[in-house]
Amino acid sequence: MNLLPKIIHRKLVAAILFIAAMLFGIVSCEENISQAKKDKKTDFPSKIIYNAYIVQRDSGFVKIRFKAPILQKYEFVDTPYIEAKKGLYLEFFDAKKPKTPGKLWADYAKFIEPQEFYMAKGHVKVINNEGQTFVMNSIYWDKKDRKMYTSDTVFITDKNGNTFVAANGMRAKDDFSEYTLKNNSGNFNPKNMSDMGGGKPSPKTDSLESVPTNTLKVSLDKH
Repeated sequence: MNLLPKIIHRKLVAAILFIAAMLFGIVSCEENISQAKKDKKTDFPSKIIYNAYIVQRDSGFVKIRFKAPILQKYEFVDTPYIEAKKGLYLEFFDAKKPKTPGKLWADYAKFIEPQEFYMAKGHVKVINNEGQTFVMNSIYWDKKDRKMYTSDTVFITDKNGNTFVAANGMRAKDDFSEYTLKNNSGNFNPKNMSDMGGGKPSPKTDSLESVPTNTLKVSLDKH
């Protein structure tokens, strides 16, 4: 009897089974690696700056200067961002009035770096370089389009003490030199303004205009 065909057949079956086992092991290993990557925690701050004082320049001209008790950078998540969880004080400058910056206070701020998108919440107060004051609960800044907007009620007080109300929010240039009010009027309830901070910065941020001696100063220049 010729046993050669049977031997070849057995070896072929064994080879096929071996290859199948190897492929199964590779697929299983890849699945385990993928699952491990999914299970890996990434939502934690990679950098923390205490008493931050950051200056951003463009061609040597100061564009933004801001201070925060703590900044936390999350760079391992899908969309990296920076948080100011304990409040923020920010100054923004116009080349036409470099010595008179606009000012912004908020209890919380978040910067989404890839989209150049910013948000501020809680006792938000803005003073532009014309002396007009804006009080609201939150505001959003699209830096690329140089637009700021909110759908919250906004109280606007000019330097003469006249107050206007935009019940459905507003849109503005990011230096607040121009703005459009939605459903605005000249009458308002003072209690509502008081509930939103009364035109005063929150206790979290009212001391941020002065810089502590242990502040970390960072200067960012685009050119």
